[in-house]
Amino acid sequence: MLYLLALLIGVIAGLRAMTAPAAVAWGAYLGWLPVAGTWASFMSHWAAVGIFTILAIVELVTDQLPSTPSRKVPQQFGARIIMGAFTGAVIGATGGSTIGGLIAGAIGAVIGTYGGAEARGRLAAAFGKDQPAAFIEDAVAIIGGLLIVAAVA
Repeated sequence: MLYLLALLIGVIAGLRAMTAPAAVAWGAYLGWLPVAGTWASFMSHWAAVGIFTILAIVELVTDQLPSTPSRKVPQQFGARIIMGAFTGAVIGATGGSTIGGLIAGAIGAVIGTYGGAEARGRLAAAFGKDQPAAFIEDAVAIIGGLLIVAAVA
């Protein structure tokens, strides 16, 4: 189950790179993710919550800008894989499986990046514009991220 949750948080990173670590930090801060005594214990600190939350908000805003590059360009894609691997590793650390969580999170990020791009493209075509599709993707990332970290507890 832990690997599935690590994979799913990676999918969230593929949708919104900074929403995944924000959700994980909130989960750790609220005690949903038992990270105490692990290398990931810093994620439960209020500073980690604040930093990742601000980064997630900035990402949600910049995603709406027409100048924002595709999530599939190397820099964006790489950031999503790194964040997926990192957040998967944090979830894995709660069960002593950091490396397995890291791998599952990275795989999930690839799935989320390509799957999210395809889904958003189809939704945008159905709506006739991108913004409603982007807002739906935002909601899926935020709600999904919180549900995933809550499921670890």
